[in-house]
Parts: sequence; C-alpha cells; structure tokens
Amino acid sequence: MSFASTPRNPSAGRPAGRPSERRRGALVPTLIVLGAIVVLVLILAQVWTEWLWFDQLGFIEVLRTEWGTRAVLFVVGFLAMAVAVGLTMRYAYRSRPVYAPSTPEQASLDQYREAIEPLRRLVMIVAPALLGLFAGAAVSQRWDTVQLWMHAQHVGTADPQYGIDLGFYLFVLPGIRFVVSFLIAVTVLSGVAALATQYLYGGLRIGGSNDMPRTTRAARIQLSVIAAVLMLLVAANYWLDRYSILTKTAEKFDGAAYTDVHAVIPSKAILAGIAVFVAVTFVVTAVRGNWRMPLIGVGLMVVAAIAVGGIYPAVVQRFQVQPNQQDAEAEYIKRNIEATRDAYGIEDVDVKEYDAKVTAEPQALRDDAETAASIRLLDPQVVSPSFKQLQQVTTFYSFPDTLSVDRYEIDGESQDTVIAARELNLSGLEASQRNWTNDVTVYTHGYGVVAAAGNRTAARGAPSFLESGIPSKGVLGEYEPRIYFSPGSPQYSIVGGPEGSDWELDRPTNDGGGSVNTRFPTQDVSAGPSVGNAWNKLLYAVKFGSEQILFSDRVNEQSQILYDRSPRDRVEKVAPYLTLDGRVYPAVVDGRVVWIVDGYTTSSQYPYAAQVTLDDATVDSLTQSSQTVQALQPKTANYIRNSVKATVDAYDGTVTLYAWDDEDPILRAWQEIFPTSLQPLSEIEGELMAHLRYPEDLFKVQRELLARYHVSDPKQFFTGTDFWAVPDDPNTAGNVAQPPYYMTLRMPEQKSASFSLTSTFIPFGQQARNVMRGYIAVDADAGSQDGTKAPGYGKIRLLELPRDGSVPGPGQVNNNMTTDSKVAEEFTLLGRGGANIVRANLLALPVGDGMLYVQPVYLQAEKGTTFPLLQRVIVAFGDEVAISETLDGALNDVFDGDSGVETDPGAPPAGEDPGTGGETPEEPTTPQEPGDADAEARADLADALERARVAIQEGQAALAEGDFAAYGESQDALDQAIADALDAEARLEGGTAVTPTQAAAPAPTATAGS
Repeated sequence: MSFASTPRNPSAGRPAGRPSERRRGALVPTLIVLGAIVVLVLILAQVWTEWLWFDQLGFIEVLRTEWGTRAVLFVVGFLAMAVAVGLTMRYAYRSRPVYAPSTPEQASLDQYREAIEPLRRLVMIVAPALLGLFAGAAVSQRWDTVQLWMHAQHVGTADPQYGIDLGFYLFVLPGIRFVVSFLIAVTVLSGVAALATQYLYGGLRIGGSNDMPRTTRAARIQLSVIAAVLMLLVAANYWLDRYSILTKTAEKFDGAAYTDVHAVIPSKAILAGIAVFVAVTFVVTAVRGNWRMPLIGVGLMVVAAIAVGGIYPAVVQRFQVQPNQQDAEAEYIKRNIEATRDAYGIEDVDVKEYDAKVTAEPQALRDDAETAASIRLLDPQVVSPSFKQLQQVTTFYSFPDTLSVDRYEIDGESQDTVIAARELNLSGLEASQRNWTNDVTVYTHGYGVVAAAGNRTAARGAPSFLESGIPSKGVLGEYEPRIYFSPGSPQYSIVGGPEGSDWELDRPTNDGGGSVNTRFPTQDVSAGPSVGNAWNKLLYAVKFGSEQILFSDRVNEQSQILYDRSPRDRVEKVAPYLTLDGRVYPAVVDGRVVWIVDGYTTSSQYPYAAQVTLDDATVDSLTQSSQTVQALQPKTANYIRNSVKATVDAYDGTVTLYAWDDEDPILRAWQEIFPTSLQPLSEIEGELMAHLRYPEDLFKVQRELLARYHVSDPKQFFTGTDFWAVPDDPNTAGNVAQPPYYMTLRMPEQKSASFSLTSTFIPFGQQARNVMRGYIAVDADAGSQDGTKAPGYGKIRLLELPRDGSVPGPGQVNNNMTTDSKVAEEFTLLGRGGANIVRANLLALPVGDGMLYVQPVYLQAEKGTTFPLLQRVIVAFGDEVAISETLDGALNDVFDGDSGVETDPGAPPAGEDPGTGGETPEEPTTPQEPGDADAEARADLADALERARVAIQEGQAALAEGDFAAYGESQDALDQAIADALDAEARLEGGTAVTPTQAAAPAPTATAGS
C-alpha cells in the first residue's frame, strides 16, 4: 500500500487571504502617519519659522496677539456657525412627522430620503463643519476690527449730527456692524438648513390641497423663531445704518446731506420699527399657528422699504432740495469741510494771497539768497545711472532707479543731498558665478552709501560726491558700511561660522581685482534666526525649497539665516496695522546705516470726511516710472495720520517703531493692543531726528484734498468754480501728476529757509488754462533735538495766486522753455554728435515776489556707456526764459543781468569727490587765475553761439527755399561756430581746444556750481 506524497501548503490551516490583508493593514496606517508627518512639517515650515523670525526680532508679542486673536475668533466663528446650522438640522430631523402625508410631492421625495439616509449622520456633521470652517476663516480675518473695538479710545470730538464722540464711529460701530452681519449670515444659513430638512422629511409642504396644514407644529415653531431672530437682526442693521450714513459717499461731497438727515435717517428708524413688529408677528405665529400676520408684516415691510426708504427720500430730494440745493446743503457742506480738514490734518493750513509778479527786475532775488543758493540741480530721478557708472564699482552692486533726497549738516550748515545705498545685486553676477554657495553664503551684503550735493555738480556735470568710494570716504564720518538688509537684498542668506570661516565677500579691493572677505559675527550680533540645529535646518530647507541647507558644511552651529530683508516687509510684518509710505530711504545715523520708513494709521469711518482712494491719490509720474517708489496700497480712507516713524538697521535688521503722533486715537488703541512694540517720541535721538522728514504720500493725499478743500465757504464749494488740480508732469507723456519735490526754500513771510516738500496747483478742468493758482509747501524738517519735533515741522503754507491767470503754470512754462529760440539753439548744439537731452524736474519757487521756475538739463550718449551729466540750467520768470551753463548765468540773464544773488556754493568741501568715483584729486600744479583770458574766452563763446544761431536760421531758410548750396554753406558755418564755441569753453575750463571731430562726446561745459 502506497501513499502519494502531497506538497504541504504553508498557509494550510489559516483562512485564505489573511496574510495579504495583514500586510495591507500595516501599510495603510504607515502611509497615513507618514503623510501626517509630511503635512505637519510643511505647516511648521511656515508657522514655526515665523515664530522664530518674530522672536529673534523682539516682536513675538505682535505675533502672539495676532495669532491668539485669530484663533479665538476662528473658534467662535466656527462654533457659532457649525452649532447653529447643526442644531437646526438635527432639530428639524428629530421633529419630523412619523408618517409623512401621502401626497405625490412626498412620494417624489421618498427616493431622495432613501438615497441620503445612509449618509445622513455624516451629512449632518460634515455640512455644518464645512460651513463653520468657512465662517471661522472669515471671522478670523477681522481680528483687527475686534481688537480696536476692545480697545476703543475716546477722541474728545463729537459728530455734528448725533453729538456722539467720534470714538464710537472709529472703533465701536465697525465692530457692532461686523457682529450683526455675521449673525445675519448664521441665521440665514440656519434657516436654509432648517427649511431644507423640514421639507425633505415632510415637516413642510409646498403643493397639495389647501385643507391640509402646510407645516407641522414643530416646523412652524422652528421656522418662526428663526425668522423672528432674522427680523430683529435686520432691525438692528437698519438702526446702525442711521450712524453709518454719516460716512456715505456722494458726487458733490461725502457725509449725510439734507435728504439723508431729513428723510433717510427717519426712514431707517421707521424700517427698524417695522422689522421689530414683523419679528413679533413671527413669535405670535410660533404660538398660535397663523401665518397670515407675519406674511402681512413682511409685505408691509417691503412696501415701507420702497415707499419710506426709496420714494419719500426721492421726493424730498426732487421737490425740496433741488430747487434750493445750494442753500439747503450749505450746513452739511460746512460739516464736510470741517471734518475733512480735521481728518487729514489740514485744518491749520496757513493760507495767504500771493500777488506774484511776472516781470523780472534786477536785484529781485536779493532777499532770497538762501533759497537761491539751495536750489537743487541734481534730479534724484535722473542721476541714478550716473551713480551706477561712477560709484557702483562692480556688477554685483547696484543703486535704485530713483534716489532719495536728504540733508546733512556739513561745516555747520545744512546741505541738501541726493543719497543711495550701494545694494547687493545678484543678477549682476555672471552665469558661471551663480550657484547656491555663492548666492547664499558668499555674496551676502552690499557696501556703503553714496551721497552727492544737491545744489552743485563737479567736472563735466557729474555729481559732486560728498560720500563715495570703497572703502567709503567723505564727510559723513565713520560708520558700519555693510548693507545686509535693503530693498534689493536676495531672498535669503546664511551668515556666520567658526573662527577663520571668512567666506563672505566683503568688498573688492582697489589693487586690481582682489577682494576682502569677512565673517558676520553671529556670536555677538543677532541678525536672523539660528539655523544651527538639525530641526531648524529641516524647516528652512522646506520653507525655501533648498536641500543644500541640510547638507552644506557652511550651515553650522554659528549660522544665522537672514530673510524678509526688505525694510518695508520687515516693518509691515511687525506693525500689520500700518499703511506704509511708498518710499524707503537710507540715512547714516550714529555710525550705522538705517532705513527710514513712514507708517500711517487710516480709517474709513470718520463722519462727514471726504473719502479718498489712497493709491489714486498717490500715483504720479515717479511711481509709474520707478520700481522702487510705490503708491499707497489700494484702499479707501477718510482719515490718515503719519503716526509712526520706523527704522530698520541695514547691518543687523533691527526694527524700531516710534510713536510719532501720540495724539492719534487709532495709534493709542494699537499701543494698548501691543504695549511693548512702540517706543515713545522721547526715545528718538537728535541725530536720527535730523533725518526724519515729512512723508511724501501723506503730502500727496493732503494736496489732493486741498485742491478742493482750500475753499472754506460752503456756497462757493457747492459751485466748484475755484477748485484746483495737481498739474501733469510736463516731462512725462500722458495725464500723470507731477510729483512733489523736496527742496530748501523760504516761503513768503517765513523767517528763514527750511527743508520743505512742495507742489503746485492749476485750475481744475480739462479745458482750463495751465496757469498757476496755488503753491503749497510743508515744513519737512523735524529738527535735531532729542525727542522733540521742530516747532515748525508739519506746518503747511498755501499761496493763492492771482485769478487772472497771469502766472504761468508748469505746462505753460514747459512750452515757453521748449519754444524759446535760445533754448532751441542750445538744444541743437548740445544734441549734435549723438547726445540725448534729458530735461530734469521742473522746480517752482516763490521768490523775487513772483514764481521762479528752474529746470536742469542733462546730456547722455545715445548708445554704449550712457549716463547723464548736467550741462545747462533753464530758468523762467513770468514769460522770460534763459538758459546758461550755470544757474548764476541763467538767473542773471532773466533778471536783466543782475539777479541779486550768487548761487555758486563755492569749492567742494574737503574730501569731496568731484565726480570721478575715485580718490579726491590733487590740486592742479598751475591753477589758472581769472583775468583777461577768461573775459576773452567768454566773449569768443558768446560770438560763436551767436554765429551758430544765425547759421541755424539761414540753414532753415535755405531748406524752405530749396537752395541746397546755401544750406551747405550754412552747415559749414555752423560746424565752425560749434568748434569755436567748444574751444572757448575749453579755455574757460583751462583745458585744450576741441576740434569738430571731437564734438561727438558731450561738451565739457561749465556746470552749475562748478
């Protein structure tokens, strides 16, 4: 007997399929855990790194308060929505009828009930939860509104309609309206959920016979209560409308007008009362079961909304206001004028009539010597290429496309300067140099600032540098030159390391291509979060998508990571309640380079004040052409204060916020919310105070308002006949406003000249003449005393010019300059040989009992290495126009040979770079003495220019007659005249004669201030 051998099944005795199920069972949880870890790391890479950033900077209180408020509001919003919707759905389901009516309608719903029944429990949890998530996210976005409500301030001024303190409108009313709006949304969604559930499960029917009840008792009670709550909230909304109407916008003026006060506000109160009555009818329906009363109430409410809320105000407006509108609206226009002036800080403008002369007379400027000597010839919007060409040093440094105007005390006198920081520019590196190591650990910072005198130039019209070179030399003294934080900084850099790890490129040397390296002293200075441990390395590697952070040997225990390095970004993060000025500018203060940022508190809830769209009010030709100067963010406001001055240290990134306007109620509220983040005004040192200035964007907003609100008489304001406008920039194509200009000047009746921000006005209207109607200047100098503003800081002075239009505006002056024969001849001479003419900012100054216009003229090559050099100055007074190599010459030409002032500021201070970008040149060994040779050269120059003018006219006449032979002769005469003119100019400068073939380069003319 034999037995067949059978292979043994290793899985015998175990249920089939269990091993694979067990393997799958272990894999799925593992994948879930891994996925959860990945999500957690991704979240922490954003959340925990933010915590580290704020903690390192010393503003962790800001993040804790904001996140804490957001979290609480999210939970409140989530619970309010989810619980309300969930309970209404659950109550509607549990109160459903045991037996649904046997109707065709219910029969068709059976299939939906059967389909949803397996998922009913899940739907009743997930649907409210999803709505709760959306509600929580929306509510958390209003954390600032809630915080301001909780820390409401007393303003001390009452509104003109109800006599309520303005703090109610700025702080309380927005919070209450937010809560009411949110509760209305919760009530509506709860009602929709209850309605849908009751209908699905038979508690509510739409069709069928009328002898059967439409709702069950439970459905009637639930829906009636929800409707009653909704009506009460609508009543509250109507009641709050009575206050919000004080901030409404209208075509002629903002705020409540006659019709609003006498018709709309009473109608809102009536509608609120009707809504309360309708709410009561719904409560009665819940008890008694009769839907007729609430339906009648809702109908009454709709009719009242149309009749009382719409028709009645329209009738009042049509038959009571419009026939007498100027008189009827006078009181409310007065309210608007007073509120607007207060809300924008223009209530104390010093307005004076200025009977400007238009005839230039000798010695007219003798009383304005200080202003004339300070006229800024260096245009910060034009000379950036000159800074780059002469002071950039190497391709991985750069300057912004628009420079900044500041002032420094030099030899005991205030000097207007054009200044810029030499920022790091990684895009200037060759492609072969671009790698993670270089980008992140080698090229980490810029180096030094460059400053030039604003009222003079050096040889050939180059900037006359007060501070220049690498290492930095000049009159600004010793300071830390390394720029780790700037608007143009890379996304992030990693600095620091052990002793001897000097792999950061500090600066190039002057000995032929070498460099000096450095190491950021992270042991002594904190500039960014530590990235020395493995956990932080992982988070930052994920945050910036760079695995090199994990594996590079240059990331060590001493390493710090620098990011969010733009001064605007840093201030915006630590002060999220501020609207920041569009310009950030550098200053050398107490041995450090700091970036100065102006911050504004704003509101759109100031009763009766005019609403302004901030970005529209601050757009001009500068913001449109520059990448570094921005308009304010797009938001609507009717209240603004320059409440905070902020500084960002360019070396270690330290942010300091100073409470500049401690009378601002909104700032006082934020100081209570963030009690440790702002320093008092008394902490500002005098050296920093000397570089603080009146901000441009605030001034732009104020000039936009003063174009209309210089009119104080309500009836005149209603007609609008004396409204003004900011003129278009004559140097820019299209309708773009001219930017304001910083300059040192003395306004009429002002005791002495001061650093000011200025602008002009012309009549409003597309068809209006471009004549000057107003001139505005604000004292922009904050002084130089510790913790004390200068007495005159922020004082706005407004000159009203004659209404006869005798004083030309910027557009007319630009046209006069362009069409002037002498200017045209000079431009023809300058433009020959491949040079482009660049007309700089057209400055207007109220001097000489009139209005003086000054426009510097630059030349730059058409191609190749191009950078502008100042070559001429155009001056206009009334209809008189003159152009000269110097400001002195142009002024004297306009004022009959003697302006009464000397504008040549003299020789550059000791150590000043004359514009070559190198060391200060040695004195000439054989300096020329002025004498007969100079007089002869000037005479020759004048003769040559006159011959050139005649040659140009003869050439044009010859072309018009088709006489090409005569045209050729005139061109030969023109060439000879140009050669003679250049030769004469060279002799004036002590140079050599220039041949006609050398005329292709910009002429080496004497320049203003040279």
